[in-house]
Amino acid sequence: MTPKGVGLNFLKTYFDKDSFARHCGIELIEAANGHAEARLNICGYHLNGLGMIHGGVLFTLADLAFAAAVHSRGRVAVSINNSISYIKAAQGKVLIAQADEISSNHRIASYRVNILDEPADIIAVFQGLAYLKNRQIGGPD
Repeated sequence: MTPKGVGLNFLKTYFDKDSFARHCGIELIEAANGHAEARLNICGYHLNGLGMIHGGVLFTLADLAFAAAVHSRGRVAVSINNSISYIKAAQGKVLIAQADEISSNHRIASYRVNILDEPADIIAVFQGLAYLKNRQIGGPD
């Protein structure tokens, strides 16, 4: 199977079904050729008891960017392993997750996601591994 890439508008519609990411306020802003970016405007409900951005919010932001980057290649994929390292506290009110393909073969794809704050400092690094299914995104099950 030779996958074809899919466009940003298709992926925005596709990932609009991700109710949790949508509830968190995450917006997909770019996706093509194994790369994706997602943005989050920080609100009070994103903060933990210490007044810092909750780690689960950072994971969710990175996970959506990862999923969009993988699916931009045109094949259905499911996550099989993820990890995140929290590097420093975020500054500012906007976060950007930048996902990039590290490697991919016919079944497994590896991605790295950097989460940046407003000064463009990396605040967290997410590593994602996806299993690529043998069907096109948007195709029959």
